[in-house]
Amino acid sequence: MDLTPTADEERLRAEARAWLRAHVPAAPLPSLETAEGFAAHRAWEAELAAARWSVVSWPERYGGRDADVFGWLAFEEEYYAAGAPGRVSQNGIHLLAPTLLAHGTEEQRARVLPPMAAGETVWAQAWSEPEAGSDLASLTSRAVRTDGGWLLSGQKTWSSRAAFADRAFGIFRTDPAPVAGGRPHRGLTYLMFDLRAPGVTVRPIGRLDGKPAFAELFLDEVFVPDADVIGEPGQGWEIAMSATGDERGLTLRSPGRFLAAADRLVRLWRTHGDPADSALRDRVADAVIGARAYRLFTAAAASRSAAGAELGAGSSLTKVFWSRLDLALHETALDLLGPEGELADSAWAEGHVFSLAGPIYAGTNEIQRDIIAERLLGLPKGRR
Repeated sequence: MDLTPTADEERLRAEARAWLRAHVPAAPLPSLETAEGFAAHRAWEAELAAARWSVVSWPERYGGRDADVFGWLAFEEEYYAAGAPGRVSQNGIHLLAPTLLAHGTEEQRARVLPPMAAGETVWAQAWSEPEAGSDLASLTSRAVRTDGGWLLSGQKTWSSRAAFADRAFGIFRTDPAPVAGGRPHRGLTYLMFDLRAPGVTVRPIGRLDGKPAFAELFLDEVFVPDADVIGEPGQGWEIAMSATGDERGLTLRSPGRFLAAADRLVRLWRTHGDPADSALRDRVADAVIGARAYRLFTAAAASRSAAGAELGAGSSLTKVFWSRLDLALHETALDLLGPEGELADSAWAEGHVFSLAGPIYAGTNEIQRDIIAERLLGLPKGRR
């Protein structure tokens, strides 16, 4: 693995650094889990898109810069180091867009991707169901054939961004027969739908701090045209799995996020740390080591991906690692701050609330450990 940056990566990094220095808001935006903050972050997405920084790895015709994965990683490091706002379009950019680029039609890509890049259309993920969290194959929400499209019915839950988003994507059961045959992964179809369409009810779910970071979706015969089916009906499971590989592996949590957080933690130690507290000092050091190790691990995964290899079950290793690292970073920061860290709306407190969800979303860590045990280590199946 050669970590020497290319001339193109260095140019992109330098250009991004200069632009971010000139444009990152001087004061933090309001939390994107509020209506006011959501609107402010949507405006920030538009500003990024106008300068073609919102989706650097996409083709230029959709608003990107044609950067490879190493260019994207370099941009992400600059982005987080600059203290730039969180990305309200993350579900669409890092989950739906790769799916459309791999499995969608050119008409879908041309229609969906540019407004997604500009923050004009913000997407929610609608996969989990009350009785089918990480066991996605057991979902029961259905899509029934009708003239010119499908009618969606059922309930989705823990839908990220759905409280304020415009549209959503998810998989639905279009053929119940495989369930009776013991093959629940079959008969699923991947669809996009409008959150403001007749028959959709959005009920926000408050986090520990009361902010609606998630929502439940109730669907009552919601019409979706054939144009919004991704891939062929019945291929939903295979398409969803390619998306989760992206989510758990390279794209959902770039190393730049943790490197920047680790740098902030070191600065926090210098202002709040007790030199006699060697245990807490060691936790700060461990967090820095973890962030740098994750950078190297991601670079290795990117090298394999660039060479054409599938990330496969290795994505589960990545997901478990970054979710635990995120928790460790924020818990250490709160311990450093003491009672001050409990103040609502501080960056560390809000980050800690979000990090608590890390072992759950994108497939629970328990499920990921099962995958690691069975597919990477060859251990016998158990627990499930």
